Amino acid sequence: ATSQEAADSIGTSLGSIVKSLCFLVNGEPVVVLASGDQRVDDRKLAALRSVGRKKVKIASAEATIEETGYAPGGVPPVGHIQQLPIYIDQTLSRFELVYAAAGSPTAIFPIPYQTLVNIAGGEVVDIAKV
Repeated sequence: ATSQEAADSIGTSLGSIVKSLCFLVNGEPVVVLASGDQRVDDRKLAALRSVGRKKVKIASAEATIEETGYAPGGVPPVGHIQQLPIYIDQTLSRFELVYAAAGSPTAIFPIPYQTLVNIAGGEVVDIAKV
């Protein structure tokens, strides 16, 4: 259910794990695909959405389910119940192959980084906290 547990279970580095995180930005849902070894910088996310930092909140479990159709820890990078803005952490590009949740906290799948970018239809951005 955690990025570290996922990495340990398949013997890969923490950074190659894709964390699919749901945020509410000014009340609107946004999905961030972040590298497992990075933290999302709420200031950078706020700037991307042209709002103040206080308008950025990590979605609750209930809100994540409502907006994506999946519980936290199992949110896949695609296949949400509605079209959502997606931002892809540029630090994921360090890896040719990444691993993302497959709809359950106990299921992950490998996917080439570039394929992830192509199918997610998201914007690759600098969103990791320094």
